[in-house]
Amino acid sequence: MSDGPTAQERAARKLFSGRVDFLLSAPQLKFLPDPTVPEIAFCGRSNVGKSSLLNALTGRKSIARASVTPGRTQELNFFEAGDPTVMRLVDMPGYGFAKAPPKVVDKWKKLVRTYLKGRQVLARTLVLVDSRHGLKDVDREMMTMLDETAVSYRLVMTKADKIKASALDEVCEKVAEESRKHQAAFPVLHVTSAEKGMGIDALRLAILEDAGVS
Repeated sequence: MSDGPTAQERAARKLFSGRVDFLLSAPQLKFLPDPTVPEIAFCGRSNVGKSSLLNALTGRKSIARASVTPGRTQELNFFEAGDPTVMRLVDMPGYGFAKAPPKVVDKWKKLVRTYLKGRQVLARTLVLVDSRHGLKDVDREMMTMLDETAVSYRLVMTKADKIKASALDEVCEKVAEESRKHQAAFPVLHVTSAEKGMGIDALRLAILEDAGVS
């Protein structure tokens, strides 16, 4: 049984509870901010709980809001953390919108792939997976894209409180097993619940380690 957060996790919690401000939205690559600090990107299927996880990590209620308009989902949203800024969190547009027009999907793929492949300060990508559903084909497509672009990523299970413990263990085992087939997947699986705070401290610490922030 856990005795609570470690000293390192408490330090990570302090950083995330400090300054975390919205910087800008980039609908095209030319709007990206200068690559001056490490970036951690968050991606996942629509409604996977990305906004909730970002809010939980930063201890805020609405730093990242679920998109209500199709246009906003096509942008990369940048948040600066630390004072002075030590890293950025990048909220990527959700994928898996089956009803979107082909041109919208193509635009999304081009923006995301080019950002992932060419962003030198990208320290790690977090691929969020809904614990209730496990990996879907669109998740596998994203994982393959990251493999092909040689971008290292962590798999993060979300909404772990919405499923029975036995079922959660089974899903996580399957996801972990499949992830081992992907060369760019980090070997540690993170299991989280934004609502209950499960796994948040450990994920904060992992993010800081990925970004090289002590």
